[in-house]
Amino acid sequence: MDVYLGIIFRTLFLYLLIIVIFRLMGKREIGELSILDLVVFIMIGEMAVIAIENTKDPLIHSVIPMVLLMIIQITLALISLKSKKFRDLVDGQPSIIINRGKIDENAMRKQRYNFDDLMTQLREKDIRSIADVEFAILESSGSLSVIEKLKNSNEQQKQGDITVPLILDGTIEEENLKRINKTNLWLRQELKKKGFRDVKKISFCSYENGEFYIDLQDED
Repeated sequence: MDVYLGIIFRTLFLYLLIIVIFRLMGKREIGELSILDLVVFIMIGEMAVIAIENTKDPLIHSVIPMVLLMIIQITLALISLKSKKFRDLVDGQPSIIINRGKIDENAMRKQRYNFDDLMTQLREKDIRSIADVEFAILESSGSLSVIEKLKNSNEQQKQGDITVPLILDGTIEEENLKRINKTNLWLRQELKKKGFRDVKKISFCSYENGEFYIDLQDED
């Protein structure tokens, strides 16, 4: 009887502990979990199962590593918020798989992404033909973001270009500049015209249809 009561207590305690840990780690959809998130979630889940099964082992032996993993994950998340390079290293960068209706096979090879994957994800979005796609972006989470071609000629004129991030967390995205056939010098000159001389003070800058969207970093 004592064994069963112990299992019930451990199950309820660890259930509540895991809820608290995941709440403290922040809200993210399952499809948006990073590699670090996924590894930590699996490890915490495994530790909880082992702790429930091994009733003779003190509960604190499982609680300590679970809390330690939570602290590590929160610390890495804070570093990720501050460092674009670290974020790219851990989560990777989005890749444009279809650019203005043309498939980029090089980008697919880099991501080890094949045509079966592409067609499957397009069908999931009710898109039957690649010919209907203007842009397809493979996000760092593995999901595919799709912008369809517009059928009406007037609408096509209004559609313009895809929004391209040029500055993230004060760092110029050189690859994105190449995609729109622009240079670092061009960007800095355009920003100076608008009164922005220090790139590091810009948290986000995007470019679409010849227009800039600029957001400055919050002052501490």
